[in-house]
Amino acid sequence: MKKSFLLLLILTLSYSSCRKSDYVLSDQHTLITDKGSGTGTTTWTADKNYLLNGKVYVNDGQTLTIEPGTVIRAKTGQGEKASALIVARGGKIIANGTAQKPIIFTVEGDDLQGSVPIESNGLWGGVIILGNAPVNSDKSENHIEGINPAKNERVIYGGSDPNDNSGILRYVSIRHGGTLLSPGNEINGLTLGGVGRGTTLEYIEVISNRDDGFEFFGGTVNARYLVSAYNGDDAFDFDLGHNGNLQFLVGIQGPKAEEDVNDPALLLELSDREGSPKTRPLIANGTFIGKGATANKAMLRFDKSASGQIINSIFMDSSYGLQVEYTGKPNDSYQLFTNKHLQFTNNIFHQVANNSSLQVFSIFTTTNHDISDEDALLKAHFSEGQNSILDPGLSTKIPYQLQPTTSDFGPLAPLPDNPHFQNAPYKGALPPLPDSPDHNWLQGWTLLSTHLNP
Repeated sequence: MKKSFLLLLILTLSYSSCRKSDYVLSDQHTLITDKGSGTGTTTWTADKNYLLNGKVYVNDGQTLTIEPGTVIRAKTGQGEKASALIVARGGKIIANGTAQKPIIFTVEGDDLQGSVPIESNGLWGGVIILGNAPVNSDKSENHIEGINPAKNERVIYGGSDPNDNSGILRYVSIRHGGTLLSPGNEINGLTLGGVGRGTTLEYIEVISNRDDGFEFFGGTVNARYLVSAYNGDDAFDFDLGHNGNLQFLVGIQGPKAEEDVNDPALLLELSDREGSPKTRPLIANGTFIGKGATANKAMLRFDKSASGQIINSIFMDSSYGLQVEYTGKPNDSYQLFTNKHLQFTNNIFHQVANNSSLQVFSIFTTTNHDISDEDALLKAHFSEGQNSILDPGLSTKIPYQLQPTTSDFGPLAPLPDNPHFQNAPYKGALPPLPDSPDHNWLQGWTLLSTHLNP
């Protein structure tokens, strides 16, 4: 949320001038607008072209079903003219695609054959899902960011039902979004506000969004097989008491990720505020690739009183490592770390923080407190958590090779006894090549797969 209008204008002009063709939708396209009645309970079918014009809602009590293979495009525009799909609290979306027939959200003019450069961003809004699960807010509910809340009950999220069900997103690719709504205010690729664990989120890509790829505002929703690539801000952002379980995450920073010294784009950002519930996700089997040894700051940051667990994951290519905030308040992220509510265990680091196990973890603070002693405790955690400095054999330049070349990476942290987690006898988001040469779940349905080794 820290960008400028000038940069967005440059990116938009770049998009307009670099297109390989001027793709025009068929005259038979279906224009989708919303004057308050929402989409209704309806089905969007793969044999039609859909064009979002402005903000389109799935209202409370409505269900929008989207067939596999359907492409939904959105008109460009900023501010009040921004196009986005918003599933209001009490509404449902059933977007159940397949690897062969993914559901694609993209900008008007995208022929899916290269007419829009892969890293063009900020060209439309994004997808927002709002639910009734608990959030850390003074009134147990909140107005979602990125949308003007004035006299709009459809942008409220949060409630008391951790099992709330907002539907299904499976094999869905969200491309080129994050348009400017006001200075410093853009829409995330997939925004999840108070979404409950009854919702299914699997095989979802957010690529080239101007703001965050995925942002979780509170809620209990679990997710797996998520791809966040080339986004301008954080790849994955967790806030306001999110405490779901996540497995198989791929995060890749592109050249347009923010370089703000005070608040750089991160691969993972976890933050919180006073109150409850607390932000405490469990993340297993992630592969996270930064911008290189000199290009960016930390890869991951726990802010204020956020905590959680990161296990069996691979971190590569970053000048700094993983940071934990010391505020001096009871139950800040540092205190939660010392109480073992915040844990990094059985992870691999390569070309991160000078390949030094003494620098991978660090404390940061905005107070005058001397954190030298606390730094020593974090450094000791590296070995206690059985983390390691190893080369997993990935290729982190285009074309990417994201499957490790070996499976000999030491012991694994045990997965929790939870039906959401799948057996994964390896570290990282994809199985190693020696064991599963053909099992690359990114291939085919993602736009990122055009930048992968075949």
